[in-house]
Amino acid sequence: MVMDKLGNSLQDALKKLVKSGRIDERTVNEVVKDIQRALLQSDVNVKLVMQMSQRIKERALKEEVPSGMNPREHVLRIVYQELINIIGKSTDIPLKPQTIMMIGLQGSGKTTTTSKLARYFQRKGLKPAVVCADTFRPGAYQQLKILCTRLNVAFYGEEDNPDAVGIVKRGLEELHKYDVLIVDTAGRHSLETDLIVEMEEIHAIAKPDYKLLVLDGAIGQQASEQARAFNDSIGISGVVISKLDGTAKGGGALSAVSETNSSIAFIGVGETPDDLERFEPDRFISRLLGMGDIKSLIEKAEEALGEEDLDMEAMLRGRFTLKDMYKQLESLNKMGPMKQIMQMLPLGGLGAKIPEDAYQVTGDKLGRYRVLMDSMTEEEMLNPRVIGSARIKRISRGAGCAPEDVRELLKYHKMMQTAMKGFRGGKFNMQKMMKKMGM
Repeated sequence: MVMDKLGNSLQDALKKLVKSGRIDERTVNEVVKDIQRALLQSDVNVKLVMQMSQRIKERALKEEVPSGMNPREHVLRIVYQELINIIGKSTDIPLKPQTIMMIGLQGSGKTTTTSKLARYFQRKGLKPAVVCADTFRPGAYQQLKILCTRLNVAFYGEEDNPDAVGIVKRGLEELHKYDVLIVDTAGRHSLETDLIVEMEEIHAIAKPDYKLLVLDGAIGQQASEQARAFNDSIGISGVVISKLDGTAKGGGALSAVSETNSSIAFIGVGETPDDLERFEPDRFISRLLGMGDIKSLIEKAEEALGEEDLDMEAMLRGRFTLKDMYKQLESLNKMGPMKQIMQMLPLGGLGAKIPEDAYQVTGDKLGRYRVLMDSMTEEEMLNPRVIGSARIKRISRGAGCAPEDVRELLKYHKMMQTAMKGFRGGKFNMQKMMKKMGM
């Protein structure tokens, strides 16, 4: 999940709310203090945190609990809404023919993000093309060309030609038949005069529909200064926060952007070409609080899988056989890193937590699991509880594996089954809560 540290801290804070017998001023104050600590450690602006804390207290203690909702659910709903208010709205980038200009300082991850954005439109059924106008950084041309080639995305650039404006003009003419034209511009260590002039000239030539500023997630509250500076130069349509998966300071970039006139369009949540997500505050906060993100999960499934691949109902029922588990794991692996996918389910935080080991199901492990299952009887596949020590020895011999491998498979199955049950059961049912909150 993006920003694991912040998410875990917020989920721990809200556990007090879930476990409390009654909601009074003391309980609300304790929960708010824990939320404050989590946000400040993630570098969210102090003023925003204090304002949000005050609103949560006032609303939790003064607002009437809506019909059909208990006091705990009411407070959780308030926390959810106030966190969304901190982040603000998102930038909507439509799925239609357009020209996009990428801007940002050197080291922000702009070139990699450009290729990910091309891949995003490619997944959505459009034909993207990329123009490399970064003539300042050595290696930028080769890096972007390699990334585009791997993705089978059209690319235009002129190696060793310093005329960025001319490259953009010729590139757009060359690639005019493509749906989405993405222009990657140069960055600097700071917003210098020559960079501003070059951006303004490229802007005049390209006439982009959208101008996306790429900010490193680790930049913290400096994001606000950068966003204002670029906005004053050519105006920005939205922000892309990169590297949000590997920083504890991502809250600074998220909240600082909301203080400017801009908003977030995409977030980078991993290293693969598919790890760029359209930013939607409600979904983001839902995942941060451990409530999952079923909508995004279904979208990923539709993009990556056929109808026969993934049975969502089987996943959410909470009880499935070894056969079912293998099929689901095989399908999930097609959709991306296991950790990202599983955390789109409302299992963590306020539901059942999945140990870190559960995410490390690589292709090699799946292959070993398949061999082990081939050595099992139909009865064992449908009811793993019948597998005792004698059967473990037989299965391991038949598969050419160690008995420990069989025990690992059975342990993993039991852990996943327990986690899935956590989705449905419990005094504080997250699925019902999500419906009440309109999620």
